[in-house]
Amino acid sequence: MTTQQAASAGTDAITLEIVKNALGSIADEMALVVLRTAYSPIVRDSMDFSTAVFDRAGRVIAQGLTLPIHLGAFPAAMDNVVRRFGTAGKPGDIYIMNDPYTSGGMHLPDVYLIQPVFYESRIEGYVATIVHHADIGGMAPGSMAIGATEIYQEGLRIPLMKLCDAGAVNDALVTLLETNSRMPGQLRGDLRAQVASCKAGERGLVQLLDKYGADGFGRLVEALHDYAERLTRQAIGTMPNGEYRYEDFIDGLGDTPVPIAFRVKVTVADDTIRIDWTGTDAQVQGAINGPFATTQSVAYAAVRCAIGVDVPNCEGFSRPVQVYAESGSIVNPVEPAACAARGIIAYRMFDVLQGAFAQIVPDTIPALGEGGPSVVSISGRSPDGEGGARGGNWLITDGVLGSWGGGRNDGCEGIANPLGNLSNQPVELIEARLPLKITEYGFVTDSGGAGQHRGGLAMRRAYELRSDHALLGLRSDRRAHRPSGSHGGLSGSPSLNLLTRDGRSTLLPTMPSTVTALLKGDRFCHIAAGGAGHGDPLMRSPQAVREDVLDDRITEQMAREVYGVVLEGTGRDIDAQRTAEMRGRLQTLPAQERVAKQEALFLQSTVADAAAIGKL
Repeated sequence: MTTQQAASAGTDAITLEIVKNALGSIADEMALVVLRTAYSPIVRDSMDFSTAVFDRAGRVIAQGLTLPIHLGAFPAAMDNVVRRFGTAGKPGDIYIMNDPYTSGGMHLPDVYLIQPVFYESRIEGYVATIVHHADIGGMAPGSMAIGATEIYQEGLRIPLMKLCDAGAVNDALVTLLETNSRMPGQLRGDLRAQVASCKAGERGLVQLLDKYGADGFGRLVEALHDYAERLTRQAIGTMPNGEYRYEDFIDGLGDTPVPIAFRVKVTVADDTIRIDWTGTDAQVQGAINGPFATTQSVAYAAVRCAIGVDVPNCEGFSRPVQVYAESGSIVNPVEPAACAARGIIAYRMFDVLQGAFAQIVPDTIPALGEGGPSVVSISGRSPDGEGGARGGNWLITDGVLGSWGGGRNDGCEGIANPLGNLSNQPVELIEARLPLKITEYGFVTDSGGAGQHRGGLAMRRAYELRSDHALLGLRSDRRAHRPSGSHGGLSGSPSLNLLTRDGRSTLLPTMPSTVTALLKGDRFCHIAAGGAGHGDPLMRSPQAVREDVLDDRITEQMAREVYGVVLEGTGRDIDAQRTAEMRGRLQTLPAQERVAKQEALFLQSTVADAAAIGKL
């Protein structure tokens, strides 16, 4: 270590901020490499991936601008890497894994690549990527079979092993992965993107080590962990001590769903938080179980939202946060529980934690949003194939998102749930690549939960099949158990899955246990849940209600019968006297009657033949 390195390795606040930002830039550059070089739309367009940088002990020191749902995804995997390989690695090694039960993964489509970074012949850190691969095998296209009863049905399990040994790619392993995938070209391309991302991260980390030296960098990293811990403890210390409980439900699986309960107790004790999921339902015979890495990720994301300060994305942040879940529960399942669609329970856990933290920091947490992105998977075969597909397979795994609940302002629209920094796939690219026509894509009138601050409008997307046959898989929720309003706000609208064939619409379950066969000309429409409202709708500014009508966010009937605002004439001017009278009458109605009126108007605005789909 040179004198210049020693001098620049001090842990003063300015140097620490420079290093923190440099590490964040490395992780962000890694993310951009994946984004620009990935082959599959779920990575390139939906942005379902993450990147991170680690210290020599395998602790997170930076995470890229991608998914908060992966905040707790790396620690268990890195513990396995350090324990298994330790200092025995070689420059050019890259490890690969995806298995939740042997290696610390989340679900099989999420493939981890982890590279040790050498400096002066020693491992001084690691860089890693998680990418959701389009298809990793299993019983359903897209490797997300809701009806799977054990992980063996979900795809290829990859225990922790080497993809690259001293820079030499294990071609036999890559061939094995490709052979088991319906989309081998996309799989190979996305693996290459991950390798390129790791190489970019390695270059950036070595540059920092050149600047500060290994020992100096190590001291700065320790200071960064301590700084993150200190900020987190200070923020928690401003919260009132106590125990805060909340519960919510997933609608359930299949044609006759049984609700699944999620119960949490959040304990604030001085400068620590304990999140306890005792009382949550047991693991299920379906693919929605969430490995503990998912449960940790959700907890960390929820705490970050609640504390409201900018804490570095490093291990020190998690030190004051303890997470507990009973073994064998749906939030900590035991092998061989299926978990490919575990995302849906991650978003429900986040909602439950939002409900608990709303009691602790009510001015920070908004009403509940749509419950996370719905996933529409459509697959088929065509003579020419797509994206390197085997035997003409084609596939789309499309997320439909996002609608936030109201809070200090109206709920956001078209922006992903805070837990998943995802993006809707562009219509033009879908139609150019696949035998699908997007016939609808937009917001749904009357779908945002009414409130002083309205919930975000629901997203609607419809797909028309232009080939002869295809298969449809679904992961959605929030029909029976809608997003809850806060402080007198009304719940968001329910989600709907509508299949139209020969002019007749059928309502499909939120999470069918089997795929649905599609025929040419069939039209499937998914309507996500709307965000819930915050505050009494009768307290909303009449002018804001009028503007919502002018913008087609709500109908005049919704304005009158739920918000109590009466508009008149072609200019839709506010009739102040009749508005006061209407609001006076509505104040006497039971809350449930106002909710029922809101839902009736939503269905009237949304479904051409509401009677055909029956009672929700």
